[in-house]
Formats: sequence, C-alpha cells, structure tokens
Amino acid sequence: MAYHGHVMVGGPPDVRELPALVITKVAVGPYDNNSYLLRCRYRGEQLMIDAAADANTLIKLVGDALQTVATTHQHADHWQALPEVVKATGARTAAGALDADALPVPTDIRLNDGDTLTVGDVELRAIHLVGHTPGSIALLYDDPKGHPHLFTGDCLFPGGPGRTTNPTDFGALMDGLEEKIFGPLPDETWVYPGHGRDTTLGDERLHLAEWRARGW
Repeated sequence: MAYHGHVMVGGPPDVRELPALVITKVAVGPYDNNSYLLRCRYRGEQLMIDAAADANTLIKLVGDALQTVATTHQHADHWQALPEVVKATGARTAAGALDADALPVPTDIRLNDGDTLTVGDVELRAIHLVGHTPGSIALLYDDPKGHPHLFTGDCLFPGGPGRTTNPTDFGALMDGLEEKIFGPLPDETWVYPGHGRDTTLGDERLHLAEWRARGW
C-alpha cells in the first residue's frame, strides 16, 4: 500500500520506502504528536525524530538498535519519551544548539544551521528556524533519486507555520521559512510535521502571502 502519512494515536504506523531510506511515521501521546523512525537500507542504522511520548510504543518500533534521537525543539510534548528511549537504546542525542539545554537529557550533538546528521549512508541537513522556539530545527533529506523530504517539527504544518508568542517571533519564523525552506526547495518537497497529516511545499506555497497578512 502506498504511503499516505495519516496516522492515529493507538493505530498502526505508516511506512514510506525510499531507495536508500525507510521512513516510519507513528502518532503518540495526548497531543497527537508524530514520531519518525528513519532506517538506512544499506547499513541498517536508525535515527528517531522526536521521541514525543508513549516510550513503550517507540521502543517496540525501534526493535534491535537505535543510533540517534533528534529532537526538533524544546517544547515538552516533543520529548516526553526521550529519557526512556535513550536509556533503553543507548542512542546518542541531537537537538538545535539553542534549545539543547532545555531538554531532559544531555545533548550529545548540538546542531547549528547547515550541520549534518547521518543515519548510515544517509545524510540529513539541519535548518535552524527561529520563532516557534529559539533553537527549532528542521531536518532535510535531499533524496538523490527523488524529491526532498523535510521534517519540520512545529515550524510548518498544513495550513501554516506553528504558533508563536508574539508578532516579532512570527515575523522571524516567516522570514526563515521563506528564505531557507520555500526559497531553495522545490514544490515537490514532502513535509513531515510534528503533528497531524503531511503536506508538500507546493500545497503550502500558495498561502505565503495569506499567512503574512494574517499574522501571528
């Protein structure tokens, strides 16, 4: 069955199989968070994006080994299961440099804009986006045999950017999205957000002016 990205808490994960990478999406916790497990086809190494909640579900999903857990930002609904997942797997941790100190476990890899994370032979690039939190990161996999895949945390959803606390933060987030995401990346880029269904940059690009006008 083709990947659709529609998952529900307590329901089965959805799996997307790319030439070099397998992406498994699962919904967890009371805030319907998305957690993503990425597995390199060639080396079998695994990386989780946002150990958000329901540690037993995530540990079962991981199976034998997990090399890295990356946290997209400091908000607690995105790391409730992080201590248990790290304890059970021994995985190293990664997060945006400016959000790392707010997490409940030490951060092994502090990511700045343009830094890379590897999962086996696959490389992810960190994109620092200011506004939702000071150190939010998106993670980009630019598939050489297809279109880009972008994990946005709470910085971009179907229908707009994530919530901010004031107009200045909203403006900064919009600036970052337009400069670092919508500017260089094609419409075909698939967006995997921190909550809810997936989208594409092409679907969202049509609404940039509307988001600016609507404000925070």
